Amino acid sequence: MSDNEMAERKIYILDTNVLIHDPNALKRFDEHDVVLPIVVLEEMDNVKKGLDELARNVRDASRQLDELSESCDDLEQGCPLPGGGRLFFEMNHQSLAILPESLARSGGDNRIIAVAMSVQKQHPGRQVILVSKDINLRIKARALGLRTEDYRSDRVVSDLSVLPSGKLRLDADVWAAMGADMQVLEHAHGNHFVVTWPEAMALPFIHSFVVLPGEREIVMRCTALDEGRRVHLQDVISYRQERNAIWGIQAKNPEQNMAMNLLMDADLDLVAMMGLAGSGKTLLALACGLHQTLDMGLYDKILVTRATVPMGHDIGFLPGTEREKLEPWMGAITDNLALLLGDEAANIADILGQHRIEIAALSFARGRTFTKTWLIVDEAQNLTPHEMKTIITRMGEDSKIIILGNNAQIDTPYLTAYTNGLTRAVTAFAGWEHAGHIALKAGERSRLASKAVEVL
Repeated sequence: MSDNEMAERKIYILDTNVLIHDPNALKRFDEHDVVLPIVVLEEMDNVKKGLDELARNVRDASRQLDELSESCDDLEQGCPLPGGGRLFFEMNHQSLAILPESLARSGGDNRIIAVAMSVQKQHPGRQVILVSKDINLRIKARALGLRTEDYRSDRVVSDLSVLPSGKLRLDADVWAAMGADMQVLEHAHGNHFVVTWPEAMALPFIHSFVVLPGEREIVMRCTALDEGRRVHLQDVISYRQERNAIWGIQAKNPEQNMAMNLLMDADLDLVAMMGLAGSGKTLLALACGLHQTLDMGLYDKILVTRATVPMGHDIGFLPGTEREKLEPWMGAITDNLALLLGDEAANIADILGQHRIEIAALSFARGRTFTKTWLIVDEAQNLTPHEMKTIITRMGEDSKIIILGNNAQIDTPYLTAYTNGLTRAVTAFAGWEHAGHIALKAGERSRLASKAVEVL
């Protein structure tokens, strides 16, 4: 390899949290070289035992490291990586001497920084980059003159503005142009238009919504895409009217009405709802689930789960059965059930049994199959993409999964609005004929809650 080619190959130093966050991270560095400080292996060894997601990721990463090192004849020359680069294990403990006196010699983070400084000294002509999801480590490293990066290979979208909202508004000129060759068909719930979509506009996703221009803001749903950019638009059912209320719940705004149309469509296997606190996600999912489980008999039970990540300090180990342990986490569910059931809601434990509602921890999903189940995944922004995949792949026949979340309230360390399971699911299933997604905007909890979202 020529000197120029070597100079173009970057050297990435990996922090422990990169492998914990994405066990497949070693496959993401293309033709560049990767250095793994020995302290990373020591830190991974400390957390490999356990049944949680972190321990599983560590064991997965360890297996991959074992396979790479086993197939390598000479570790000093580096292990070949899938992208064309090489993996090196940094064993040089003398490198701690390179640290300034103000930094402790014992901390794992500082030992990783020392490795990065040593590698930079050994290869002055190459770009050395320390990759970590730890913000403080990156700041310390930058202060010492090192280049640092967040691990971004798992970013699902490069810009949150491209995350589909599930709806778009047409202006009057565009709608008038579409009307020139519009075809009108029969439809059980009103109008069914087939229009030619303009070349300048991206085609809508199937089961997204189109808001027509005018004072009334008529909402139509895209139900099919034909050749020649022909788009089928159908009127939606109005759940804002009392006669169409579901368990006493009426849509309070157009977005909630769109959500209820998706929830009540039995052809959809997956519905994702994103929205601010108080936008009605959990209430709508429960109301439509109760109606289709108890009144229509489409499902045998409602199952509710969520990531048990505390917003503040953890409350420690909790005594009791699984349901008793989960009660503090499931307050949002029981609060909404009390609203739906009114006077009947004196004893939530009895109600859960009577109304075929189960509350379960996220770890329950592995190995199970859910058939004829209305599954609500609450607080999905706190799930990793791997956890989201685990849950969705558990879904059996005649089941429906409702994914709820708010990217503004992420409590899981190292997860961002770009990298979490909620964003992953929304982008991956956008455009699939059996999935729908809508972003709820307005807060309908109370005027106080809406104002708090705006000003705090």
